[in-house]
Amino acid sequence: MNAATQASSQPSLMSRLAASGAHQRLLAFASLIVLLVVFSVASPNFMQMSNMIAILQATSVNGVLAVAATIVIITGGIDLSVGTMMTFTAVIAGVILTYGGMPLPLGVLGAIATGALCGFCSGSFIARMKIPPFIATLGMMLILKGLSLVISGTKPIYFNGTPGFDQISRGSLIGNILPFLPIPNGVLILFIVAGAASYVLGRTVLGRYTFALGSNEEAVRLSGVNTGSWKVAIYTVSGAICGIAGILIASRLNSAQPALGQGYELEAIAAVVIGGTSLSGGRGTIIGTLIGALIMAVLTNGLRVLSVAQEWQTVVTGAIIIMAVYADMVRKKEV
Repeated sequence: MNAATQASSQPSLMSRLAASGAHQRLLAFASLIVLLVVFSVASPNFMQMSNMIAILQATSVNGVLAVAATIVIITGGIDLSVGTMMTFTAVIAGVILTYGGMPLPLGVLGAIATGALCGFCSGSFIARMKIPPFIATLGMMLILKGLSLVISGTKPIYFNGTPGFDQISRGSLIGNILPFLPIPNGVLILFIVAGAASYVLGRTVLGRYTFALGSNEEAVRLSGVNTGSWKVAIYTVSGAICGIAGILIASRLNSAQPALGQGYELEAIAAVVIGGTSLSGGRGTIIGTLIGALIMAVLTNGLRVLSVAQEWQTVVTGAIIIMAVYADMVRKKEV
């Protein structure tokens, strides 16, 4: 019995999984609305246009990283290197554009290609060398963190000599047309990446095998599919998306900060789980991840507006991750 036949023989299970995912997305969206209302009441500064733009800017980077993490987590894997991979690709963009003096498109393509190469390496460690995803990506996280510091000389790389680079994230094409709606370009890029990822997951062979690997990898392998090659491809795509995140954060700061990045993977994974993607694989949506990323950005920004100390913000983030994982465990028991 191949993977497709096995999936079709369990319609009730699949429908229950879909219902559970929809319920989680609805709950996440309701939580987002509640947070917006609570912070708006607690501080009149929260709903100001400038603060809303800041939230969207933060969501653009974390959201793109969360999309990259979603693709991997649906397979039943994990990638702890997405944050430092983002930093590494930003540093590579800095080397190409600032040190090399190359045109802007080459810097962008170089960052994305570097992310894809890093993802390819992680996928190969996991699929070919049979190293558990947690260990393989933990090692990659440390490697990329060290390489970022070595290549940059432990100093930030500034993009002041690259005209238009800061506009990739901070500019506003929509604002030029509709001045009352200054949505940053970074948010548009997030929506484009999310739309493309959603299409790939729902309409392509790569997407079908992404879900199949997370649902029952052994059944997929026994049906004659080269699961290793597909797994490498999935991690490669995820790495390329991390390259886009690297461009976004470098553009937002107008610099590549080699010490930045570690810790971003936690917020990305939290956004993924809050959005209804199961850590055990086989279930998840990009729209749920976007809602989760917005929740994390609103929560962080709201606590900052209320002058909550940074250390307590970290405590809250950790507590949310634990609650999100516990909620995922409860959902699996119900199904």
